Amino acid sequence: MITLKDVNLMINKTPILNNINLEFQEGKIYGLIGRNGSGKSMIIKTICGFIKPNYGTVLVDNIDIYKENSFPNDTRAFIDTNAFFPDLTGMENLRLLLKIQNKVSEGAIIPLCEKLALIPYINKKYKTYSYGTKQKLGIIQVLMENPKIMIFDEPFNGVEESSIEKIREILKQKKDEGHIIIIATHLKEDIHNLCDVIYKIDNGLIVNSNTEH
Repeated sequence: MITLKDVNLMINKTPILNNINLEFQEGKIYGLIGRNGSGKSMIIKTICGFIKPNYGTVLVDNIDIYKENSFPNDTRAFIDTNAFFPDLTGMENLRLLLKIQNKVSEGAIIPLCEKLALIPYINKKYKTYSYGTKQKLGIIQVLMENPKIMIFDEPFNGVEESSIEKIREILKQKKDEGHIIIIATHLKEDIHNLCDVIYKIDNGLIVNSNTEH
């Protein structure tokens, strides 16, 4: 479980997040929807341990990640532009990430690449990729080690519809397996009929929430 309690964030004296109280439970897909600059990406970054809030608490499995000065366990995220090495191939970049924890073999990547139509590009240099192909590589790096918590920021931008449908199928399967999945987007179409709970974010506030299923 992920819990945000009274989370407030200011940057250069500008309020970014205001009294955010959220709970994310396993076996559900959550959507954070809001225009660019609404604060949804900052919520994700606080969950990942990237930006410490000025006030409030972020708990992941009852561990206060900022008090413990640690990143949340078994979590992978797709946020902003992924920092892949431009002169390495897609596969070479993924291999480097796999070696950090050695949880799964390289063979685990291939079925994901096939599903997302990435096989023709996986051995080409990252710098030659289109925006949509870069997006798909970023999605694969989240999925490939099957983490308990999967976080995506605008994952469907530039991705063709056939691959989007495959990604949705994969995420629904992961939900059924008990994972926590969080998707931030500015487009309602990205999370329509996908999320169990959707939170609307505006000016750093949760202005609405609804249960989809």
